Amino acid sequence: MGFPHKSHPRETPILSKHFGDPGAISLDGWKARGGYTALQQALATDPVAIQNVIKESGLRGRGGAGFPTGLKWSFMKLGDGKPHYVACNADESEPGTFKDREIMRWTPHALIEGCAIAAHAVGAETTYIYIRGEFTEPIQRMEQALAEARAAGIIGGNAMGSGKKLDIWVHKGAGAYICGEETALMNSIEGKRGNPRIKPPFPAVAGLFGMPTTVNNVETLAAVPHILSNGAEWYKAMSLSSPKSTGSKLFSVCGNVAKPGNYEVVMGFSFKDFLYDLCGGPLPGRKFKAIIPGGSSVPVINMEEAEQVKMDYEGFLEFGTMLGSGGVIVFDDAQSMPRQLARLARFYAHESCGQCTQCREGTAWMTKILERIVAGQGTYEDLDTIFELSENMTGTTICVLSDSCGAPVVSGIKKFRHEFEALIKGKRSSTVAVTA
Repeated sequence: MGFPHKSHPRETPILSKHFGDPGAISLDGWKARGGYTALQQALATDPVAIQNVIKESGLRGRGGAGFPTGLKWSFMKLGDGKPHYVACNADESEPGTFKDREIMRWTPHALIEGCAIAAHAVGAETTYIYIRGEFTEPIQRMEQALAEARAAGIIGGNAMGSGKKLDIWVHKGAGAYICGEETALMNSIEGKRGNPRIKPPFPAVAGLFGMPTTVNNVETLAAVPHILSNGAEWYKAMSLSSPKSTGSKLFSVCGNVAKPGNYEVVMGFSFKDFLYDLCGGPLPGRKFKAIIPGGSSVPVINMEEAEQVKMDYEGFLEFGTMLGSGGVIVFDDAQSMPRQLARLARFYAHESCGQCTQCREGTAWMTKILERIVAGQGTYEDLDTIFELSENMTGTTICVLSDSCGAPVVSGIKKFRHEFEALIKGKRSSTVAVTA
């Protein structure tokens, strides 16, 4: 998407402060902007004390699950005599999401610093940054930044002269959506097929190479140095609504909107103001119709709902959807919802690893039925079949890919059933069909 947009006065640029600033990419440039002071502080601090600061801040996983980061770190049993690992999830395959890409492009050292602090906090000597294979520029930037940090002694066998070993390596993925799931990611790093693992055991007990492992998202780790530098209270004070949702959040915006791009706002920001003010509203002559607010795997909401939402974990949940990865996909009144949902289902059917029958068969059948409806050959019974399929696909598989297919489709049918019925009746859809 080229350079990010210019920050809006109502944004809170913390992670995105240096997006578009070429000077922030290099080690010297990053140190001139305050980089690595938090790591220096962390290496002189007890790991449990660091965990407690992150717990107190309320930082939650920014990859989609929203699990408390400090609590996740505390699951790693320090001093158990085993090798510990950190895996940074930079796969970012969720449609509609492109925030982690920008962190790696513009502030690669911010991610390295966050990874190193996390490794120290959980007793790990080795960190793998798992980057999706299509991210050629972020891979190059991260490799270059790691080489700079290693040459400067910031990471390696004696990190910043602390006597602690902190090795960080890039591991390039091969373009599989499923490898964004933490256990499939670990299998991929180990050289195995990227199939999710049954849990338990959870990664903190048996992760990479059978050893205790913590998996965190890029945005989550990039926030850590700021919290250590400014304090937990500073981070908590940014929340506008729920005390369970703290700090700032990057939202990737795409689709039928005037100003797509990455925006950073504090938790609890008004979604209505976000869409119409920061993002510029709909395209000329159009009206917003529907939003998928957290990447393509979360339920669809209509505009009546969207205009009431507060942008945090609890705010989206209140209206039957999720904050997820923060990938905001916007549909206007020119779009056919049946066609767009069929496109999403086709993506999930293609990306299923095929390990679980409910997912392998369910996503494929859901796609076939939706495409039949879009082609004007559907029946009312097809809608009932989709609901039945979704029920059988939800909560019954090793990972949540099948749930991710059912959630937008079922919510979209419930909210825009008239469009599906118009196609079933053989009438022209009330909206303009968009080619796939």
